[in-house]
Amino acid sequence: MAPVDLILLHPPTLYDFRKRRGLYGPISDVVPSTPVFEMYPIGFASLSEYLERHGLKVRIVNVAMKMLKDRGFDVSAFLAKQKPRAFGLDLHWMAHVQGALALAEVVKGLHPRIPVILGGLSATYYHEEILREYPFVDFVLRGDSTEKPLVRLIQEIKGNKRFQDIPNLTWRDGQNTIRVNPLSHVPDYLDEIAIDYRHIMKKVVRYRDPVGYQPFVNWYNYPVTAVFTCRGCNYNCKTCGGSANTFRSIAHRKKTAFRDPALLARDIFHIAEHLNAPVMVIGDIFQGGEDYGLTFLQELKKRTIPNHIAFEFFMPPRRALLEKIAESVTNFNIEISPESHDEEVRRAFGRLYDNQALERMIGDAVDLGCKRIDLFFMTGLPKQTYQSVLETVDYCHDLIERFQPYDKLLPFISPLAPFLDPGSAAFEEPERYGYRLLFKGIEQHRQALLAPSWKYILNYETQWMDRDAIVYSTYEAGKRLNRLKARYGLIDPKTADAVEARIEGAVRIMKEIDRIMSVPDEGERERLLDRFFE
Repeated sequence: MAPVDLILLHPPTLYDFRKRRGLYGPISDVVPSTPVFEMYPIGFASLSEYLERHGLKVRIVNVAMKMLKDRGFDVSAFLAKQKPRAFGLDLHWMAHVQGALALAEVVKGLHPRIPVILGGLSATYYHEEILREYPFVDFVLRGDSTEKPLVRLIQEIKGNKRFQDIPNLTWRDGQNTIRVNPLSHVPDYLDEIAIDYRHIMKKVVRYRDPVGYQPFVNWYNYPVTAVFTCRGCNYNCKTCGGSANTFRSIAHRKKTAFRDPALLARDIFHIAEHLNAPVMVIGDIFQGGEDYGLTFLQELKKRTIPNHIAFEFFMPPRRALLEKIAESVTNFNIEISPESHDEEVRRAFGRLYDNQALERMIGDAVDLGCKRIDLFFMTGLPKQTYQSVLETVDYCHDLIERFQPYDKLLPFISPLAPFLDPGSAAFEEPERYGYRLLFKGIEQHRQALLAPSWKYILNYETQWMDRDAIVYSTYEAGKRLNRLKARYGLIDPKTADAVEARIEGAVRIMKEIDRIMSVPDEGERERLLDRFFE
């Protein structure tokens, strides 16, 4: 087997999660992964395929998954045996900042001569701070599209080590001076890259490592797949690190880059040929204009696809567009995030549609045979109060009741956690949007993730809710929503009882942690926390 040029490592959110005590938040309830956030970014798949197509050998290792599946898995022993030309780690969302930096430090300790590369939006935001504060990181590749710069970087690592002309690269020169190359590689189109699950399946066989490539813990029981429509966004939700303004400021993306609709359809065909799995279409297909979305649907219509296709919408589409989806796909699902029932809160957040438009879309989708509609709501929003959070659950009740006997309208609620995204409007101008930012630097975020509960990890409060209100409104809304789903048969009684018990247990633990955290002596606090989590 040819030597590996690059090993891509995905860290857990907290590197020592198997040893350290703590109460995780309920954010993972709305994503497939556990609170360890073991789901590696979809960009790993496109990076691997692109680099291999350009003559480089790449391996993906989901370290978080290996640690989660095998409590005895020795990370250091495994990594000590690996001898690639470079290691790459993702720091896309800040939930991974502690795990990514800790894992990078372990790698550098084992292999001091092998370069360590970080990438992702959060790494992009903090690129100079990372190289200034953490000597175990050698390179940061900035931007949302690093496939081509990464090819050049690996080639130079293998060859002449001339890094000064590689776009998007932040690095140290021979005098240990931080150099910031221009962020000039910002492609307007995404036709040269792909998410190809055939490539991933071949790599699983090559390295005999199904766990290392497993996206999340229950993937083999529920193999959700994904394709992406674009990089960038046309919208400006106030807390989102992937908003149009954030992409413009930190990734130099002036406009959203879309994948050719025929190629997007082909990506789905490839999945359908090998996996009987739901396919999530990431990014609103009408964000690129109705012609883009309709062309994509026309391409999909050329083949009968048995897979469920989940469409994400940023705005409720009109009925004529939903009709085109129903004509093109046998089994279609919808995901949309109103964030709040309160139209004023929703507008303040950046979602510019009213409840009438949302409800009209739901009614049309039900009428057209949509197999499932997921509604995502959130706590910790601008202008949102504790009472408003609970009223969102009342609104969910009204929707479920209104659209009976349709039993696949599934609402979810989760906190804006653990952090306001760096680069987002609320992060950059917190007072303007009613936020109070509690810390901003990367090391502060890293240390926050070591706190005993997610309440103390939050990097913000709002003008309308402090940390206590955010936490306890989330738990109370979650409990009421769980009972609502059980009442209408959206979840079975056993699941409902388990969720209720978990929420009540979490509230008891949170209150005890709060009591311990009020102890003024730091040493005594640590002793009490250790005893509590034994």
